[in-house]
Amino acid sequence: VLSPCVLNPNQFLCSICLDVFTDPVTTPCGHNFCKTCITQNWDTNFPYKCPMCKDHFANRPQLRVNTLLKEMVDQFRGEAQQEASSSSEQQAAKPGEVPSYEGTVERALTQLEKKNQVMIKKLMEMKRIQQFAVDVTLDPDTAHASLILSDDGKQVKHGDELKNLPDNPERFDKCVNILGQQSFSSGKFYFEVQVKGKTKWDLGVARESISRKGELTLSPEDGFWSIWLRNGNEYEASADFPVRLRLHPGPQKVGVFVDYEEGLVSFYDVDAAALIYSFTGCCFKEKLYPFFCPCNNDAGTNSAPLIICPVY
Repeated sequence: VLSPCVLNPNQFLCSICLDVFTDPVTTPCGHNFCKTCITQNWDTNFPYKCPMCKDHFANRPQLRVNTLLKEMVDQFRGEAQQEASSSSEQQAAKPGEVPSYEGTVERALTQLEKKNQVMIKKLMEMKRIQQFAVDVTLDPDTAHASLILSDDGKQVKHGDELKNLPDNPERFDKCVNILGQQSFSSGKFYFEVQVKGKTKWDLGVARESISRKGELTLSPEDGFWSIWLRNGNEYEASADFPVRLRLHPGPQKVGVFVDYEEGLVSFYDVDAAALIYSFTGCCFKEKLYPFFCPCNNDAGTNSAPLIICPVY
């Protein structure tokens, strides 16, 4: 008899096409559908609503493939195909016999259930911290003169020319850095940044009193809690002694979470719902600002912008 905790195949079925999910997406109300199915549904029906719970959405939700659920579905489909293949081979090898596969299936499902529980735990942790999302915009008064900002203050990249800007005290004059406009001196906050297409970048938070002039050292002692990428695949955390991070593949979107009172700064791979690195035991005594560095564009090889993303 199979354990009652094993995966139920029905949880991988799309309620629209009644087949196993293909590129599953999750609506704001929490229900899952094939991306093509819900897209076609909303293309022909208005107002936009969830086919399951009938929740209405004022604007059409921008849906992304739920990578965790997709991985679970792919694993489930793979296990099922493997079991089917194994069963066929055993039946062919022993014609006339009715072999028992309960043990094999149970082991496969139990293993998949363990993977599922790990994924669910990671996803729940991401959802827990995402509830502390804040709206962050870039502060042009802090931007190095070579940086190019989007009109909405959500994107920044390095340009080839220095703009003629006032050398105000807040502005970085050597390092191609920029801070967020919003400051935080208590509680918890979280924001996400797309780093896709870049070969190097720095991200994190910085205290208000950091030096803005001259060459800078990114370390907690100097007021920076950050991680960075160099050469396309070399990741480090800017601890007092830099910590090499083994990330394969590298994140396309990085989440930054801060618990001011707890003295915690954590970085997440958003799509994988995986913790990258945490600074713990920090002693914050002044305002913290989101910190960004798109780094030099390197003749176009690192021209992609850092993009502050909405949190869903």
